Amino acid sequence: MNAENREMVGGTRGKKRGHPLLRWSTKQETFSHGFSQSDLQALSAICEAIMPPVPLLSLDLDMKLKVLRNDALLSFFKSSGSHVRPDEVAEVMATKAMPVTVTVVRIVLRLLTFRLGTLLLCGFVCLDKKNWSFLLLKFSDISLEKREKVLQKWNKQWYNPLARIAFMMIKAIFLFYYFTWTNENTENPAWDAIGYKVDIGENEDIKRKQRPLEKGIIETAKEDEATIKQLMINKGLKLKEDKESNTFKIECDAVVIGSGCGGGVAAANLAKSGLKVIVVEKGNYFVPQDYSTLEGPSMFEMFEANGLLMTHDGRFRFMAGSTLGGGSVVNWAASLKTPDAIIEEWSVDRGIATFAREGYTAAMESVCKRICVTERVIREGFQNQILRKGCEKLGLDVTVVPRNSSEEHYCGSCSFGCKTGDKRGTDITWLVDAVDNNAVILTQCRADKLIFAETESGRRKKRCLGVTVSISNTTINKIEINAKVTVVACGSLMTPGLLSSSGLKNPNIGRGLHIHPILMAWGYFPEKNSNFNGAAHEGEIMTSLHYVFEIDSTTPNITLETPALGPGTFAALIPWVSGKDIKERLAKYSRTSHIFVMVRDEGVGEVKGGIVKYKLTKADEENLTTGLRRALRILVAAGAEEVGTYRSDGQRLKCDGVKEEDLEKFLETVDAPAGVVSMSRRWTHSFTAHQMGCCRMGATEEEGAVDGYGESWEAEGLFVCDASVLPTALGVNPMVTIQSTAYCISKRLAELMMKKKQD
Repeated sequence: MNAENREMVGGTRGKKRGHPLLRWSTKQETFSHGFSQSDLQALSAICEAIMPPVPLLSLDLDMKLKVLRNDALLSFFKSSGSHVRPDEVAEVMATKAMPVTVTVVRIVLRLLTFRLGTLLLCGFVCLDKKNWSFLLLKFSDISLEKREKVLQKWNKQWYNPLARIAFMMIKAIFLFYYFTWTNENTENPAWDAIGYKVDIGENEDIKRKQRPLEKGIIETAKEDEATIKQLMINKGLKLKEDKESNTFKIECDAVVIGSGCGGGVAAANLAKSGLKVIVVEKGNYFVPQDYSTLEGPSMFEMFEANGLLMTHDGRFRFMAGSTLGGGSVVNWAASLKTPDAIIEEWSVDRGIATFAREGYTAAMESVCKRICVTERVIREGFQNQILRKGCEKLGLDVTVVPRNSSEEHYCGSCSFGCKTGDKRGTDITWLVDAVDNNAVILTQCRADKLIFAETESGRRKKRCLGVTVSISNTTINKIEINAKVTVVACGSLMTPGLLSSSGLKNPNIGRGLHIHPILMAWGYFPEKNSNFNGAAHEGEIMTSLHYVFEIDSTTPNITLETPALGPGTFAALIPWVSGKDIKERLAKYSRTSHIFVMVRDEGVGEVKGGIVKYKLTKADEENLTTGLRRALRILVAAGAEEVGTYRSDGQRLKCDGVKEEDLEKFLETVDAPAGVVSMSRRWTHSFTAHQMGCCRMGATEEEGAVDGYGESWEAEGLFVCDASVLPTALGVNPMVTIQSTAYCISKRLAELMMKKKQD
């Protein structure tokens, strides 16, 4: 942001905190975005129309009084999006967003730099009636009021997909950046206005602790080539170097690709059995004192595709961990066991051996013990209080969410790494077990291709011999990790790509994706006359949930829970209907409570070439609608002043004195909107944090990509050990299920390998 905006309002004074990769760079003066100055002029004009100055007189009485009592809020309403350097917004978009969406934005901005292009995209609003010598205006020369009307039209125009997609992306990236950017003192001038505070205090107990994986980890980004080789030798790895082909070979018993809920458990079980294990992780290693709790840089660094990977229609955005520890580091700690009905379906109906009840149940107990799952809650946060109170007033059951954190845990920023060190991800549990048993972890190390050899006899046509990997700061042409068994645990979005690009042909690879689709309802609870203390971003993220139906094999699985929404994500997702409305919504951020509905989806998707195609079934949409209506009822019952959804038209209802018949009439209009790329005037953009399938287990080669023990149908010695092996959608938060599945697969594999050694 420019100097004018930085001085506009005060922020909470701070200082540099956390790892440099988890903070904004404040010294960037050169940019690589590739947008021209004319493009940037058009971009700035759009940003100003998204967040224009709002006159105090245009606000209702309650908001006027709120603004007049808060200097930061007054400055916020006076400010505009033009205060943000367009270079900075363009750089974030070009370097972080999906390439296809960036291309659309480039095309639209370029058209808006020309008068005829502006006419094509904006219509006759670009006519200058005051100056007939210049009949047509380019977008940046149109008045602010007219530009805002153009954006309102784009928001609805299904027949103008380029403009609507570009509007959605610019709005999302710009607002995300606006509300997450910080200066060198960890200040953002908008935070005081919207009531947001970041807990950047140091935990001295954590600071004094050593990094628990230190003795087994090689952080390749921090070392040069010679040091990496020496560290590998020091940690007991067998190395061979072929100077002619510039190939570097490492030998081990087992290589595990990925370190999340699947890979972390597999590495621990294999290493504890006495095998030499190498863990390959493309992300970085962070510990609690590294976490900055800053939403923007943390999301870009710790999530797959910078947290901006979307389905092909823009309906859902994927939140998947991409750091050492994977999703277990950035998830919301929910530790629910696999429902009995699901175990029965997978083990009996589908004949999957891994889920045989007795052994699988024992695995769940072992997992819950290792990650210290508790159901006790000492103090609930703002959003969970509201979910619980609303359910109680309606006579609905509320379930305590088991969590892999202590009962005292009250961290609202665990989605950016738990700064207290209380949440027990694989980075402080299973991976510690692995390195304590001589496993070696390579970070910033990317798996390129699996190594296969043809087999003349045996159960499979091929045998997996390991994987080739790349380390960015070496001159080595190729690094081969040769292993007796290879375990792929890259997650449902990444595992299929590695398998298919390595030459595997099973048609189930990349297909059968389930995502637990989510839609959100919101309710505004002003502080006056409220029984709920705190703010939406404070406290344990998830402690209460409500099942719309009891979980069994005959009813839809519809779950209501509370999300973690930082101000950047909130601003990026909240519907934009006008500049005044978006500022009012953001001014209410800290007291806006959310409930999301999550369903066990029947719809399936496909991951291919970096593109994710996914389509809900009619039943899925009906279940989402049922859950969304229930969530709105709960918010109303809890005492919300206003409730609404994330539909693009800003669907909402004032609740003061609302009659049951009026509420019912409103709820009848609530639905599950399509994505931005659809033939619908109304759309939505939501997120999903659970990806399952794409390499599912099957009793036969026709039914799955791997067998009932996780081994590839095509290659001996190749196992998949992550959420992608789950046969169907699960219906509850999947961490314990993924870890328990990985526990069963890797425990059996370790026993088989030890038996072979003894023979």
